[in-house]
Amino acid sequence: MTYKDLPFDADAMLAGLRPWVECESPTFDAAAVDRMMDLAASEMAAAGATIDRIPGTMGFGGSVRARFPHKNSGNPGVLISGHLDTVHPIGTLDVLPWRIEDGRCYGPGIMDMKGGNYCALEAIRQLARAGLETPLPITVLFTPDEEVGTPSTRELIEEEAKANKYVLVPEPACAGGGAVTGRYAIARFNVKTTGRPAHASWALKDGRSAIAAMAKKILEIEAMTEEDCTFSVGVVHAGQWVNCVSSSCDAEVLSMAKRQADLDAGVQRMLALSGEENGVTTEVTRGVTRPVWEPDAGTLALYEVAREISADIGFNLTHESAGGGSDGNFTGALGIPTLDSIGVRGKGLHTLDEHIEIDSLAERAKLIAGMLLRLA
Repeated sequence: MTYKDLPFDADAMLAGLRPWVECESPTFDAAAVDRMMDLAASEMAAAGATIDRIPGTMGFGGSVRARFPHKNSGNPGVLISGHLDTVHPIGTLDVLPWRIEDGRCYGPGIMDMKGGNYCALEAIRQLARAGLETPLPITVLFTPDEEVGTPSTRELIEEEAKANKYVLVPEPACAGGGAVTGRYAIARFNVKTTGRPAHASWALKDGRSAIAAMAKKILEIEAMTEEDCTFSVGVVHAGQWVNCVSSSCDAEVLSMAKRQADLDAGVQRMLALSGEENGVTTEVTRGVTRPVWEPDAGTLALYEVAREISADIGFNLTHESAGGGSDGNFTGALGIPTLDSIGVRGKGLHTLDEHIEIDSLAERAKLIAGMLLRLA
């Protein structure tokens, strides 16, 4: 038997995936993420893995590391790195329930990236059931904070990657089903404007609105976007009383660049926005950063293995450098051969239209199984 003969069944995989999707796990709800980690840990333990639970830090949920049985356990092998947090708040199931329609399956986090994670686990299970031993030991690491830039688990991911020969990241596939062999750099920023409070009706002129100043600053920030470096304001918090001139406003900014030099220049432009104008102070601080991951010979050789397997399965696996950011940024930037976005096909990630193509479940599980059998 080979990986092509493994009995991946879409209906069975959907039945197994459904509890994962219906276990809502937004990043900022540590208890919810931990419930999802419990579910994944239980299934991987049942598949024979030795489970390590790593407590969360910085207010985030914990991580799960699973080491599957192998005669060379402890030696460098294959790391499958995925996240189980999603951007969807608790209650999203009310408006984006699990449903199957026209060859698609919908649900919060099903594309990004519970579907791909589940495919990886199913690949490992089917290999074991078939008695097919992989050349290298397999470790799965699921983490809780990728959607906010991986502030609490970057070091954990990097150290685990350094202990292995290859990294596979089952993030969702690119348009057309392609994989990712490089990613752009991403930086996050916190912007705070501080003004002067006043009563908004009888003493309006005495106040200095932090909200008004932030509104102008947002337009300035987004106007800095160019083809090689983009800026987007995604979060704004301010105000408590409509009859008060707000003295404080906070915003979060995301910048993405194709090259590290472009991001470094963008960082300097953002930091230069700090200062004082018309009685309002602006403070810009840099948050978490994902480094540029440029494909090297090791990663491209890893892709060639995947391309050969995909051709054997019956589809053409393309590759590209991409934006969006993932934990593959970290492992690839370390020079560890990394193949990203080998997870499910779909559309609408991070929206209320998030769905996967059901046919891609077996396709991607077979691709991952083939890679696990080929990598040595």
